Amino acid sequence: MGKSTNGKRDWTQMYAIYGMEQRQTLIFLLCQAMLFSVLSVLYLLYFDLVCNFFERIFSGAGGTARFAAGITGSVTALSALCLFFAAANFFYSSVPLHFDMAQRIVSAVHDWSSVKLALDLGCCGRGILLNAVATQMKKEGSSGRVVGLDRSKLTTMSTLRAAKMEGVGEYVTCREGDARRLPFPDNYFDVVVSGVFVHTVGREYGARTAEAAAERMRAVAELVRVMKPGGVGVVWDLLHVPEYVLRLQELKMEDVRVSERVTAFMVSSQIVSFRKPSQHVHGPAEVRLDWRLC
Repeated sequence: MGKSTNGKRDWTQMYAIYGMEQRQTLIFLLCQAMLFSVLSVLYLLYFDLVCNFFERIFSGAGGTARFAAGITGSVTALSALCLFFAAANFFYSSVPLHFDMAQRIVSAVHDWSSVKLALDLGCCGRGILLNAVATQMKKEGSSGRVVGLDRSKLTTMSTLRAAKMEGVGEYVTCREGDARRLPFPDNYFDVVVSGVFVHTVGREYGARTAEAAAERMRAVAELVRVMKPGGVGVVWDLLHVPEYVLRLQELKMEDVRVSERVTAFMVSSQIVSFRKPSQHVHGPAEVRLDWRLC
């Protein structure tokens, strides 16, 4: 389910399986866009009345009044266009872009045949990335499993339902847990992935506070801790990827690669991939900035 006869994703079925992320934000943007659109039409229909209103404000200065009315109407129309664009970007980012980025994350791991255990940290959006990993394991004929970790039991239940609908239920298991204190032993997973999740860690302290940044760094350190030596990590996230790169360098990760920027949910996003050293290394890690998302 979720595929059309020509092998491409059927987005109608995809939205039916995974639903919408940040639905309230999308509805808010659409309502605001429609409101500003109606105001723009009213400005056009009653432009002379608007000009008379501005003439009273500017004490009869007709030219100034018409200019002010025109500027106000133009700003209102442009605001409507910007809000419609933002709503479209949220709608696109929720499933089509998320699915595309999940495929790129999967492709960053070169050998899935040897992967026995993988972790999807956050498994947001009902498990788009989680199911992409499970699908790759199924394609490779692997006997491995992918574990999805989320803070909400309700989310994990919907994730398991989506996995069954995608035909990969036997490859998927879910657990509740905190990304800052992962309920797994050291050196446990061959691969750790995450999609638009780490930036939410520590949000209770405020999005741009030092406390929130410290909590995100704890999550990155935990992600590294549970990876096996030689294991691969791939993280797609919003805004804070440069912070993660610095932390990965401090943790002596190898082959750190950062993708080009992609707009998701109206902000900048990037993918960072890295490998945990097979043995302890000294000195700073090299960061490669030439990995293209293609």
